[in-house]
Amino acid sequence: MAFFKEFKEFALKGNVMDMAVGVIIGGAFGKIVSSLVDDILMPPIGALLGNTDFSRLRIDISKVRDVTSNAVQSVGGLVSKGGGDGIVATPAAEPIYWNYGAFIQQCVDFTILALCVFLMVKLMNKLIRKRAEAPVPEPAPTKEELLLREIRDLLRERK
Repeated sequence: MAFFKEFKEFALKGNVMDMAVGVIIGGAFGKIVSSLVDDILMPPIGALLGNTDFSRLRIDISKVRDVTSNAVQSVGGLVSKGGGDGIVATPAAEPIYWNYGAFIQQCVDFTILALCVFLMVKLMNKLIRKRAEAPVPEPAPTKEELLLREIRDLLRERK
């Protein structure tokens, strides 16, 4: 039972709840930044670079597979498909692409997200410093304190 009690205390602490809220807001913030990058920033950058959509930049590296495949098949006829003499033509395989544009896109997304988080943290630190430097006003007296002051003043007047 002590384990469950300790877990309950841990799970209901303010820090854990704050962290959960932060994770949820962070996920939504990530979507906002992704939309900012994909829908606002990248189209003009792509237009400046000649209508380039970074996510579609890729290199066809199927030739590497084809060269190595042909080299294996042409080694003295040792490897052959089918039951006949020599090499049988095989249907064209799917192309293999090296999607370097998607990597560039993710790097841009990360950079902008990191910049936004940095600016947010910087703003929060500035606000915290201002709050710490500002003089704290004296809290207003409670009703009890006001009543006690009135009683004190009345007692002084009697004397």
